Amino acid sequence: MQSHTIESLPRGFVYGGMVAGIKKSGKLDLSLIAATGPAAAAGVYTRNLVHATSIDWCRQRTPSQEIRGVVVNSGNANACTGREGEENNQRLAALAAEKLGCHPNQILVLSTGVIGQQLPMPVLEAAFPRFPELAGTPEAFHTAADAIMTTDQGRKVASASFTHQGQTYAVAAMAKGAGMIGPNMATMLAIVTTDYPLSPNEAYTAVRFAADASFNQISVDGHTSTNDAMLLLSSAVRDEASPTDQDALWAFQQALEDCCIRCAKLIPADGEGATHLLNLHVHGTLGDSEANQVARCIANSSLVKCAIHGNDPNWGRIVSAAGYAGVDFNPNEVELRLNGHLIFANGRPEAFDAATVSRSMQAEFEVAIDLKLGPNGGSARHYASDLTVDYVRFNSEYTT
Repeated sequence: MQSHTIESLPRGFVYGGMVAGIKKSGKLDLSLIAATGPAAAAGVYTRNLVHATSIDWCRQRTPSQEIRGVVVNSGNANACTGREGEENNQRLAALAAEKLGCHPNQILVLSTGVIGQQLPMPVLEAAFPRFPELAGTPEAFHTAADAIMTTDQGRKVASASFTHQGQTYAVAAMAKGAGMIGPNMATMLAIVTTDYPLSPNEAYTAVRFAADASFNQISVDGHTSTNDAMLLLSSAVRDEASPTDQDALWAFQQALEDCCIRCAKLIPADGEGATHLLNLHVHGTLGDSEANQVARCIANSSLVKCAIHGNDPNWGRIVSAAGYAGVDFNPNEVELRLNGHLIFANGRPEAFDAATVSRSMQAEFEVAIDLKLGPNGGSARHYASDLTVDYVRFNSEYTT
């Protein structure tokens, strides 16, 4: 997979990553994202009842206007680790706080990796004194982004900028994820930094909308992780009492969602063993929630995923998956298109050349289904990977 890069970064942040020794592979596994002063921060987190202690830690500390940094360890999820895991998470925050010269409560913690193993605290204790100097450069950002990866084949980053009343603002995002992807509030991990002024409540609203538009619209295997989290930090804290410039806030939201969507699409494209990216568009429903319901059902179907992997225009699997999604529609009015080819309409298949459609099912494959419930109805886009033999092999041997 291509390793992506960014060019512009927001003011007020520095980044870095290192090989601490958590991973047996010797790859980067410890990341720091730090604000040069107190930052506004908010997050969205997994709804899985079984979740990592880092999720509880971050939930208790966001939204906030006093956050100084995020520490991320990869290779160990620190989930299902009991009281010892909580103490280790607290110590990890304290180590990062010592490095940044702040209080542990000003540090957010994210972890990713194998469930049920304790963090190797002697390794982490020894790592922080030799942590490289943080920097506000693209190279340092890329190192931090590489250090949060586990089974990813390439880094997932995106940046955007916009100008309002002569002032230019930047947004920079990093994410990771390739397996156990069926987000329900966020993705495996994502950290977004910006220098656009935000209050904690504005940051929370922005991150929720961005997650719903991006990371909540992807899947690899439909499995919601124990560690899903998306954080948004602004180096410019805005007073809640000061008036909001709605035009500027809208421009920021568009830049934020653009970065998140680009990072989100990279996750199923990099799904473990994946060879195809499914770009699914469901429309013509009564509302967006119904469209999302149908899209998620189709995208998570193992039979649909297998057909896409084999370049097989087996449209019946797609239509039938829509039918059990729990949304009421008339099958005789549905239209289905595969890469622009009309495949199914008026309750029966249309004449199409299967070989031509199969050849069109390359790395990124578009499916559009119109449920015809209203001309101005709801819609949803969902991105998913195919299901391959390599995915099954990889995940059958993950810990052994």
